[in-house]
Amino acid sequence: MAFDGPTKPYQEEDVDVLTLTDEPYSLIVWNDEVNTFEWVIETLMEVCGHTAEQAEQCAYIIHFQGKYAVKNGTYDELKPQCDAITERGIGATIEAVAV
Repeated sequence: MAFDGPTKPYQEEDVDVLTLTDEPYSLIVWNDEVNTFEWVIETLMEVCGHTAEQAEQCAYIIHFQGKYAVKNGTYDELKPQCDAITERGIGATIEAVAV
């Protein structure tokens, strides 16, 4: 079988690989059967500084996946936000990012 079309030489690409991160923790918000979408969205906007669109997308992911990492950062940055979310009756935890 003959091929008469042009051929492309193999080109090697440089790929960056993230090995360490300055934001080793994630703020996880958990789904429940108590809080409304509106309350979760409002909380994410006020506590995490999300836009309305970001907060809504997070709320849908939380609802369908059971949990979602709504923010990454250092433990000291995320702890007050986690506390503020839980004080509003929404389940939240801080988890180390797997490296």
